[in-house]
Amino acid sequence: MQILNCCDLSKTYANGENTVHALRNITASFEQGEFCAVRGPSGSGKSTLLHILGGLEYPTSGKVYYQGEDLFAYNDNQLSILRRRRFGFVFQAYNLVQELTAYENILLPVLLDKRNPDEKYIAMLIELLGIEDRLHHLPNALSGGQQQRIAIARALANRPSILFADEPTGNLDGTTGKEVLSLLKYVGKEMGVTLILVTHDLNIAEQAERIITLEDGSITFDSCRQEV
Repeated sequence: MQILNCCDLSKTYANGENTVHALRNITASFEQGEFCAVRGPSGSGKSTLLHILGGLEYPTSGKVYYQGEDLFAYNDNQLSILRRRRFGFVFQAYNLVQELTAYENILLPVLLDKRNPDEKYIAMLIELLGIEDRLHHLPNALSGGQQQRIAIARALANRPSILFADEPTGNLDGTTGKEVLSLLKYVGKEMGVTLILVTHDLNIAEQAERIITLEDGSITFDSCRQEV
């Protein structure tokens, strides 16, 4: 079942007197539960695409549809609620709140939504990610791999239908990066979550069911279409 699609997405930025074309007429669709890697060199537009698909940034032109609804027809408050309830985000820099414990960070999206956490579900996430013994630590007392596991748990706390991951292994050593990638794949499959992951690393991209390659803001390859 198709859950997310975009049509003719373009994004331009003004750079002095010049116009930078970050994205050029991107059209793609994503299925519920699929694992898609978006790869390309630095500056190819892959993070910009992820941010627009996740409603974090507006396109210059084009449309994004989530479950058939125009994402950018919502006002800012509606879009914020949708992101919090239906999307999860994992970033290279973890983006944990340093003053909160690991457990408080995990619960943050639920508490911001003014809802009581599903303690059984949260406990399942914690066990799945192997972070039971780190819950009362502050982020600066955790390793990079542990912080990223906390960030993944936080991203999944509201039971999102889509998980957006922007270079989630970029700050990790090779072994820890592989562990985090395996966890992302596993929780995606276990929970039926669509995983859209941005990476510059072909070895990571090849772990996905589908690869989209961007160059200079355009799709040059999509493995589900073979030729673009």
